[in-house]
Amino acid sequence: MSDFWKESGFHLLTRDADGWLAVTPDFLRAYLMRPEMRPPEDACETEHTLFAGLLEDPARPVPPGMVEALADSDARENWAVWLGFRDRLLAAGTVEGCYLRLFREGARGVPGLFIDQMAHVILRNILDGTPSGLRARAGELFFRSQTVSVDDGRVRLADSETVEMLAATGGFGSLGRLVVEAGTAPRSVDLDILDETNHPRYWERDSRHDTVLDVTFAAAGLDALCRVLEGWVKHFLGVGVSIHPVQRISDERWVWHVGLDGEATAILNDLYNGAEVGEERLARILSLFRLEFADPAAMRADIAGRPVYLALAMTADRKLRLKPQNLLVNLPLAKMN
Repeated sequence: MSDFWKESGFHLLTRDADGWLAVTPDFLRAYLMRPEMRPPEDACETEHTLFAGLLEDPARPVPPGMVEALADSDARENWAVWLGFRDRLLAAGTVEGCYLRLFREGARGVPGLFIDQMAHVILRNILDGTPSGLRARAGELFFRSQTVSVDDGRVRLADSETVEMLAATGGFGSLGRLVVEAGTAPRSVDLDILDETNHPRYWERDSRHDTVLDVTFAAAGLDALCRVLEGWVKHFLGVGVSIHPVQRISDERWVWHVGLDGEATAILNDLYNGAEVGEERLARILSLFRLEFADPAAMRADIAGRPVYLALAMTADRKLRLKPQNLLVNLPLAKMN
């Protein structure tokens, strides 16, 4: 296993004493080097000056009124958004600190793309040194949308962007079959299904997003996802938890739950509150989990020692969009970090 997810920008960052990723000029500069940030040749002189100054020192203050003075309205909006995001990163000092603040204080004004990019590099930090291609593939769920296939009792996830591209172009892989609908013409898309025997092949294609994760109950892919979720909680919150799949919630003292995505949150809330949940919605649940704290004292005193139930669910159009921030802001902690 060599370096992976190079496009995440991990190599541009350094770790602080807590193992979090300290924001560096090179990391900020990488955003400026993206094609959409570079001013076109016919951009106004003010925009070229702004870009050149930030390229030299990405953390430098921008003079009041400079962005407002840009001739192009789209450029004004783009620079205002990026500078606002940059200032959040600099104020937090670390990528993880910025990510936490976004969801504890409000993420308004920060595009989802930036949030996904932060999750990407944070997962690269958490997974650094892992020998498991399955865990790395499971980590992709934290920042890339997945298309779900449920066939013969197997639940499999493939990268949505890749599926759509292959369905449109007729591209094919070597193992497995994922059926998607592109408009009114369904096409079969074959992708490699990772398991405990072939997972090392992930490292040869870590940025191609062309492998399938099997998250069927008791599958190695689901176990890998559990381990990544545990690492995510430990890295951010400093508390040890164990997460294991369960086939149902049979707990008369069910006191706490966290949906790992928007659909799962809504379904769990309705089940907990005794609302009617039809078979069609129940069928959208892909996985249930039981989370337990290693130290009950880390939990709220009134529910210490009780399990927390988690769920993963797909939308009506068979998409899965994980919200990993839910585990950071919705667990019943005794105190917030």
